[in-house]
Amino acid sequence: MLVLSRKKNESIVINNDITIVVVEIRGDKVRLGVEAPKEVPVHRREVYDAILRNEAQEKAGADSPSSEG
Repeated sequence: MLVLSRKKNESIVINNDITIVVVEIRGDKVRLGVEAPKEVPVHRREVYDAILRNEAQEKAGADSPSSEG
């Protein structure tokens, strides 16, 4: 993992087309802004994990034999 220090209004660039900006620092919370192309999905980790769980459940349901005969 790369660890960087940034101050308010400073940013980092990922792969030439994604920019992460430190928008605000308040106590122990940091607000980040993400600028990315529309086709690049950006999610909070807990949302991303929920999406993966839902996809896995849907795949498991599609892979199981149907009760129709």
